[in-house]
Amino acid sequence: MLETKIADFTLPATGGQTFSLAAQAGKIVVIYFYPKDSTPGCTSEGQQFRDLYADFLAANAVVLGVSRDSLKSHENFKAKQSFPFALGSDADEAVCALFGVIKEKMMYGKLCRGIERSTFVIDRSGVLRREWRGVKVPGHAEEVLAFVRSL
Repeated sequence: MLETKIADFTLPATGGQTFSLAAQAGKIVVIYFYPKDSTPGCTSEGQQFRDLYADFLAANAVVLGVSRDSLKSHENFKAKQSFPFALGSDADEAVCALFGVIKEKMMYGKLCRGIERSTFVIDRSGVLRREWRGVKVPGHAEEVLAFVRSL
């Protein structure tokens, strides 16, 4: 999938927006997929992207967080954490499928389907340049920012 042109997609997003990949042409797009709003790991990850957001903007990058949660849940999560970027709701898992992030996971001793914490960087011309799968949260946003600055 690396160095592959990513097909355009749209997602309903916070703030009454529709996020469209095509509308981001000329910008670097950072899409991070996370399992669930307001859980400890997802909150920490979002806070790291929030705290570095000005640096991502300075690098001409757009940040989008994506999970299967509803827009209402996203709006609450975004407001509570003061996230300056949009959160996209992928309830039908179409964008998750595009990036192959739905996995069988063990949760509390039970097998279930869920989002594998993953981040993708798409360059100014819509080509996937880097992906991280099975992300460990500490230091991840800094690593993504360093890569974005290298483009």
